[in-house]
Amino acid sequence: MKNLAILGSTGSIGVSTLEIVAAHPDSYRIISLTAGNNLARLEEQIRRFEPLTVAVVKPEDARALKKSLGPGGPEVLCGIEGLIACAAHSEVHMVVSAIVGAAGLVPTMAAIEAGKDVALANKETLVTAGPLVMEAVARKGVNLYPVDSEHSAIFQSMEGHRKGDIRRLILTASGGPFRKKALAELREVTPAAALAHPNWNMGRKISIDSATMMNKGLEVIEARWLFELPADRIAVHIHPQSIVHSMVEYVDGSVIAQLGIPDMKTPIAYALSYPERLTLNLPPLDLCSLGSLTFEEPDLERFACLALAYEALHLGGTAPAVLNAANEVAVDAFLNGKIPFLEIPAVIRAALERHQPQPLMHIEEALRADLWGRETARLIIDTPS
Repeated sequence: MKNLAILGSTGSIGVSTLEIVAAHPDSYRIISLTAGNNLARLEEQIRRFEPLTVAVVKPEDARALKKSLGPGGPEVLCGIEGLIACAAHSEVHMVVSAIVGAAGLVPTMAAIEAGKDVALANKETLVTAGPLVMEAVARKGVNLYPVDSEHSAIFQSMEGHRKGDIRRLILTASGGPFRKKALAELREVTPAAALAHPNWNMGRKISIDSATMMNKGLEVIEARWLFELPADRIAVHIHPQSIVHSMVEYVDGSVIAQLGIPDMKTPIAYALSYPERLTLNLPPLDLCSLGSLTFEEPDLERFACLALAYEALHLGGTAPAVLNAANEVAVDAFLNGKIPFLEIPAVIRAALERHQPQPLMHIEEALRADLWGRETARLIIDTPS
């Protein structure tokens, strides 16, 4: 029996994780759950999975949840202290880190420092503080399993092979809903259109990141730290069918890929059960019915966010934290009608141009850079050009 904490249990990754747990009740037990604003869904999860501890963001939500659950329910906590307590709970064996954005950094680090294995779906943790996170993983002797479908594919494609034989990693990207739109058409893109991903069912923020391809840029930075390879050995190919989830090219020309239908339960389950595989009730991959699998180079003018991510990785230090923070603010502004779609990369670029990258020596420096990036992005958005 593996005891789990799920950070972000009401989001798409958290819900899929709990569906896997429900299908394998003899293998997993839920110890703690955390959520943001979806109290109704969290309460349903609590009643079904009976965790020992839960955490929400706001004190008033914690009070409302306690009242609704009544006596005999789990311990209900709030704020960053509550997240940390859930992640570092003494009975937890593995933490599923699925909080959206940089908010996942501190509780994920707390889990690592507490000696917990981590199934990482929160790519921003490595984007914001990659070298510090990986140092802590090595120092504490814990395992960090990737949940992103692309990084899980690379992880699986590296199994049984020598790391020294890798020539490069190839991350695949769907290209999002606007891959074929003329650049001029993107000026009129609405949030509803940007949220309509052709292949994946994802949350709002990550769906916009997919449309701009910032999601792939963040994954490049994540891969750099997760697999300890420099940026010039991490390529991105657009693959509209989302069947080849990523590839590893070796020095002899061999390319090993992981394929599967676009469903996040597969990489989640592999992270939970590694090195074993769980039986999942998913439809098989029917390659014959697909007809063809295609690949193309990304257009960095159309997908300026991808180029900005490579630039931030090249700058190093605190630059990726600023990139991520500015992106979160810009995406939120777009979703709320404050800026047009093409202003997202413009805001990020302006924030990076104002930033003087500093070496990343402590987690506090990553948090300060994150805060600076948010404040600067808001100032850029609120200041008429």
